[in-house]
Amino acid sequence: MPPATKVLTAHIPLTLAKKVDKLAERLERSRAWIIKQALDAWVDQEEERHKMTLEALADVDAGRVIDHQAVQAWADSLTTSKPKPAPR
Repeated sequence: MPPATKVLTAHIPLTLAKKVDKLAERLERSRAWIIKQALDAWVDQEEERHKMTLEALADVDAGRVIDHQAVQAWADSLTTSKPKPAPR
């Protein structure tokens, strides 16, 4: 049995719609398939970004941080002949 689906409607700029149509034609896929693939990828990316943000905030709460001045000194050294090792 196929998964349940729901129709969503969105207004998108004509230039983007034309790109989707060209891509669908080139890939010999439907416009709906192209949009589903793009939306799946975007949602996955946003979920991963949210997870990483929560992990980073937990690190900050636990005191696992690197001093800004240490990072700045490292970054400044990258354009020199003797770059410093990345701070830990």
